[in-house]
Amino acid sequence: MSDQNTQILLRARPVGEPTADDYSIVTTEVPTPGDGEVLLRTRYLSLDPYMRGRMSDAKSYAAPTEIGDVMPGATVAEVVESRDPSRAVGDVVLAYGGWQGYSVAPAKQTRPLDPDAAPISTALGVLGMPGFTAYAGLTQIGQPKPGETVVVAAATGPVGATVGQIAKILGCRAVGIAGGPEKVAHLDELGFDAALDHRAPDFKEQLKAAVPDGIDVYFENVGGHVWDAVLPLLNKFARVPVCGLVAHYNDTSAPEGPNRAPALMSNILTRSLLIRGFIQDEFAADHQRNFLTQAAGWIADGKLRYREDVTEGLENAPEAFNRMLRGQNFGKTVIKVS
Repeated sequence: MSDQNTQILLRARPVGEPTADDYSIVTTEVPTPGDGEVLLRTRYLSLDPYMRGRMSDAKSYAAPTEIGDVMPGATVAEVVESRDPSRAVGDVVLAYGGWQGYSVAPAKQTRPLDPDAAPISTALGVLGMPGFTAYAGLTQIGQPKPGETVVVAAATGPVGATVGQIAKILGCRAVGIAGGPEKVAHLDELGFDAALDHRAPDFKEQLKAAVPDGIDVYFENVGGHVWDAVLPLLNKFARVPVCGLVAHYNDTSAPEGPNRAPALMSNILTRSLLIRGFIQDEFAADHQRNFLTQAAGWIADGKLRYREDVTEGLENAPEAFNRMLRGQNFGKTVIKVS
């Protein structure tokens, strides 16, 4: 085991897209676990859009990362020292070690993983927080019924791809929206009924043609011009789980033009729309165990497929993070640390 720990710290709060100056890469001593704790060596680090919000000190659902703190993030890690009988050296666990090579965590806050059941990196994606986000938002808020039309943006990402495939499993018509012909082709491979490129100049017209019966569920990951195209097509009683607004995470000012809030509220009122933001852990206690069982079965049956965008080297996390925010990733963004 190395006696040095590489960490990526938040050095400054970004204005717009994060830059290299917003981080510090430092080397420290490997920490020592206390009673009830484990020392973990990070094998995979998850990069997710919510981290951009944690870099800001604006009020949100979670406390901001403090300046000088390790950037947060879920990790798949190996136990290299244990001070708790429930975890043994060599165990592979899901933890929240952040952007660093080694971390210490209470053993009870880690979840054991079975490397023989599925690739361990899937605990950060299709069998982890993104997969459960898709499942919970779609089934608990979207509540799709067989034959309904479900539309999802960022549809080749770990959340969007899972939403569309679960919609198909539940008997719905799935329409995916992504950026670029390669991603659109992948949606066809996943079995989406229609796949659209939001960069196309006639995207609005394409979307209207793809949903002749309107939209019953729109799973919102993006915002921006995609939402502008979707809103007029929502059916009465449509449901909109709001998971993310990645198109706006690097905004530095309010959008130009008139205040569109009154028009949105009018649409909500006159079409009886349900628009509900959520964080996946709201549903974890009641639904996560069922999700893991069902999702593992769907993967084994070939009904639920996934793709990972893996970058090697912890030092490359900042640039991989920006690529993800720009939509340049293809699948679940993961850093292979060790």
